[in-house]
Amino acid sequence: MRLSLGLAVLLGLTGAAPVEHYALREGLNVNSFTRSGPVAAHVVLRSGKQPRLLVAFPAGNSGTALWFEPLARDAAWRLEGEPQPVTINDAMGRPLHGVRFTATIDAARLVPRQAVLSSIRVIRDYQALGTAPAEVLTPPRTTADTIRWSRDRLDGAAGYDLTMTVTDGRIEGGAILAGQGGRIRFTVTALTGETPLTPRAGADLLNAKAQPDQGARNALTFLSYAEKFLAGSWRFDTYFGRDTLMSVRLLMPALQPAAVETGLFSVLARLSPQGEVAHEEDIGEFAILDHRKADGSLSDAPVYNYNMVDSDYMLAPVARAWLLDDPRGRARAAAFLARRVDGETLGARMVRNLRFVLRQAQPFARDPVAARLIALKPGMDAGEWRDSNDGLAGGRIPYDVNAVLVPAALDSVAALEASGLLRPYLAVSDAKAFGEARAVADIWRTKAPPLFDITLAPAAARQAVRRYARMIGVPDAPALATIGLGPVRFPAIALDAQGRPIPVQNSDPGFALLFARPPADSLKVMASGFTDAFPAGLRTGVGMLVANPAFADAAIQRRFSPNAYHGTVVWSWQQALVAAGLARQLERRDLPADVRASLARAQSCLWDGIEATRSVQSSELWSWRYADGRYQVVPFGAAGADVDESNAAQLWSTVYLALRRPAGQTIACSAR
Repeated sequence: MRLSLGLAVLLGLTGAAPVEHYALREGLNVNSFTRSGPVAAHVVLRSGKQPRLLVAFPAGNSGTALWFEPLARDAAWRLEGEPQPVTINDAMGRPLHGVRFTATIDAARLVPRQAVLSSIRVIRDYQALGTAPAEVLTPPRTTADTIRWSRDRLDGAAGYDLTMTVTDGRIEGGAILAGQGGRIRFTVTALTGETPLTPRAGADLLNAKAQPDQGARNALTFLSYAEKFLAGSWRFDTYFGRDTLMSVRLLMPALQPAAVETGLFSVLARLSPQGEVAHEEDIGEFAILDHRKADGSLSDAPVYNYNMVDSDYMLAPVARAWLLDDPRGRARAAAFLARRVDGETLGARMVRNLRFVLRQAQPFARDPVAARLIALKPGMDAGEWRDSNDGLAGGRIPYDVNAVLVPAALDSVAALEASGLLRPYLAVSDAKAFGEARAVADIWRTKAPPLFDITLAPAAARQAVRRYARMIGVPDAPALATIGLGPVRFPAIALDAQGRPIPVQNSDPGFALLFARPPADSLKVMASGFTDAFPAGLRTGVGMLVANPAFADAAIQRRFSPNAYHGTVVWSWQQALVAAGLARQLERRDLPADVRASLARAQSCLWDGIEATRSVQSSELWSWRYADGRYQVVPFGAAGADVDESNAAQLWSTVYLALRRPAGQTIACSAR
């Protein structure tokens, strides 16, 4: 169940600053978001047999969390009213910013197991692994009615505070016992001393083209700051390169120019010396932990992660979309590229990334075989958006990177060079490589996609669908009805280390729809994957799945369950990617009528799924169950078998603010 309240503007305890507030319930979690001046906080109360209380702060990607001992029966949290923003000085007079709220839980007895006050990265690791660095842990101080955890940051800077005062019940022998009504009631104050971000909202964020979806507006507002966009809350309350780039690209028509440029600036500011895009940043206390391991210092200088390979090839196409293709961006492009960060122009940094793209593309251009494609980095099990250990089914060479993003980046190199915008930042030695970008792109565009082709005979495909449907307990008739007399074709999710395609059907052709100009026959193959019913395709009653392992072996099928982070689940932004891509392809005038009809059917099917799941659309992802003759939404993380929990606010799940179902759409999804 998910409940959403509109944005409330209140007067908080911070003084006259207006308070932005919204709340929702998703699965086991009660979520409440608050922003006011220097305060930004996300309260997460997790119910069930393993209750948890957590407050995440965008400031320094920090948080305070408390896990309780397991209970014999489920217990449910209730938030009383709305968290109020507070600023309180610590013992040294330094300001700590956070929230105060009252919550109840219908448990007879609660025993605090472990509090963690630190970086969200530390809290995330404790949630997953049950361990945290000993140096960040602090014992509680207990009085008659209050339990408090408080400490400075590891470098002695202002730290973190979590205080719980029991107002219904009592503290006895390390346990909290219920009051007369069989419930426990707390007043909680959660604080961080990390440096606040500068909030961006309203007309400074969105323009008049933005859709009136209040849930998406709420989530985007909480995640938007003048310094950067946050990837998602509670688990990713800071910069992620891929999330920023894809969100900026899809939201671009609805964003104000300054907001678009915040996203691009944040990516360019974090490039590696070689031109790679940073995936994630370690900031605040997590950066201190990094430096302690690396050099023994207590530096809090950010540490950037460059393990992902897809973001490197997203920057150029997204920058092109703004600097060349959008009239607003084109008018501002020269001034934007002339801006400086750490003494270097953004134009020079942009060229650094383009040089990296050109270097990486050359081996395959010279010898177009699978071994020359872009693979995951050595020792890494993940390297693109399907960044869980099993997300690529053990594959090493991802489809989206090689078949779509590399040629799109090369095309963008050629377009940006031809525009003259880069002239002030190019060296004489760049002329040859930049001049060959278009020809190199043509090789990649022609030679890379066929290496991922999967083709199955209809009889073999039907047998696989029947077997898999029986195994997972879903009907096979709708899926079998979508398999015709011709072969079943789709692009593999990845190639393995030997260059063999892994037959997992997937949603990544959406990248080709948005960033490329696929030939007509390829578009028909892509459209069928989005139109055909699961498990022959990706379409279900709860949206488009991001993976379908029906045609793979049993070992791979086990990796892609509805409990897996990148398994047979629905990711909101992937539906948006395909929606934007289909709209883009349908603007073409060079497609045969039958291909246009296939794309229009896919578009209708996709929007049926989007509209059926509006209530969970701003979430990161969701799962499903098949019951009572239909697919039903299940919040990801609500089941004990789920590997993780979903963020209630996810940046790239807000991109529907820039999308709408085509008016007058008349083609039925079921038509063939």
